[in-house]
Amino acid sequence: MSEKAKIDPSLEKKLKTKIPQPVKSVLEELKQNNFESYLVGGCVRDLLLDRSPKDWDIATSAQPAEVLKIFPDAFYENRFGTVGVKTGAEAENLKVIEVTTFRIEKNYEDFRRPNEVKFSLNLEDDLKRRDFTINALALNEKFQLIDLFNGLTDLENKSIRAIGQAEERLREDALRLIRAIRFATELDFEIEPKTFAAIKKLANLIQYIAKERVKDELSRIINSTAASAGFELLRQSGLLLELIPELVRAKDIRQNKHHRYDIYDHLLHSLDYAAKKNYSLEIKLAALFHDIGKPLTKAGEYPNATFYNHEIVGAKMTRQILERLRFSKAVVAKTVHLVRYHMFYLEIEKVTMAAVRRFALNVGEENLEDLFRLREADRIGSGVAKAVPYRLRYLKFLIGKAKLKPILPTLLEIKGDEIMARLKIEPGPKVGWILKILLKEVLNQPGRNKNSYLAKRVEALGQLSDSDLKSKANEADEFKKQIEVVKEEEVKKEFRV
Repeated sequence: MSEKAKIDPSLEKKLKTKIPQPVKSVLEELKQNNFESYLVGGCVRDLLLDRSPKDWDIATSAQPAEVLKIFPDAFYENRFGTVGVKTGAEAENLKVIEVTTFRIEKNYEDFRRPNEVKFSLNLEDDLKRRDFTINALALNEKFQLIDLFNGLTDLENKSIRAIGQAEERLREDALRLIRAIRFATELDFEIEPKTFAAIKKLANLIQYIAKERVKDELSRIINSTAASAGFELLRQSGLLLELIPELVRAKDIRQNKHHRYDIYDHLLHSLDYAAKKNYSLEIKLAALFHDIGKPLTKAGEYPNATFYNHEIVGAKMTRQILERLRFSKAVVAKTVHLVRYHMFYLEIEKVTMAAVRRFALNVGEENLEDLFRLREADRIGSGVAKAVPYRLRYLKFLIGKAKLKPILPTLLEIKGDEIMARLKIEPGPKVGWILKILLKEVLNQPGRNKNSYLAKRVEALGQLSDSDLKSKANEADEFKKQIEVVKEEEVKKEFRV
């Protein structure tokens, strides 16, 4: 097999221009010290796909001690011969370049890590221990492509294929089972049939992998725009049954006349909407799990099945799932809260503002917008056409209206007792009339809301007759109502009601 893939020279030039100077400098330093060095793995794959690499990895014939000698500020990153080289760059993914000695790995007895690691002087030894062909590409110091396993062809064919014997490669590190699906999801690739068959056969080995590592891969799948396709691959491969059997049990359970899809497909359609809208991780997780309690609460059959209290059961199940997968406490709490309250309903034709305020208080104002987004995902996941119907827009309006601060004389920088003291009068309607008149003036010109100005106006207004004051106060009342109407109309316009 040819060591150098057939690649257009113009592409080599393009690749060279896309590699940042800090990376080139590390490669050059290693070369000047008579060591082989290559860009390897995901960064090469991403460059060929015209994507921005998240990190830069270099493989070299230099031993770790030799790398440390060349780069005095470097430091050991792990026991597998990886040294972190500080570059002084400002970009986060360039501050430290990982430089790893060519190595051979053997005896993966626990399906997670090799029991034996040996350094090598041979690039091929290093590349053939990697997971998939598209991650075993390398660029030499002349920015020419080294392709020993037809990774470039697999890139062009959008295929995820294990290097060598698929079962052997996946047994070495069972995290590769889910990594294959994550790559397929993020890159919009397909998994090569033999590799997928091996994943299905070995799916149970995922139990040997730390839940934190699994959670990281699941998070990347769910944060992909093709998240629903990724979860369907997880189901087809058998991995979903190992990791989230609650979702698998929702497959083929029909709902009622209000839903086009079974519970599982509804959840995936909901997730699909949230993913394409790039909502937060918590909203995506809530979209995926909001009806997870339905299989346990189902009563009756299609088209009249009911699922009373499924949101309460689902919230408990969601907590169990997310804690089992080691999601952070903050993510768990927010997601569970959204699942618990996703069935909110207010009869807007009859609802009072007090009920609206109670609803906002129970849910938490900081959660309202996320809850509305979850409702959108739920609706689209049910097969309806509109994500935000009139009822939801009107509820948003009512909440916006409830948030409007009332226009009261308490906004003024002068109070009733000061008015009485200045005018030497007892409590009575005259104080209220003056406050209303002053409030109108301040609403017209907010800059006048100063005690020094208002005190002078009190003196002037105190000279007017009661009838004149009452008349001006009535005018001020009408003006205030008009302001409140305008504010309400602005809120209506915002929510299109």
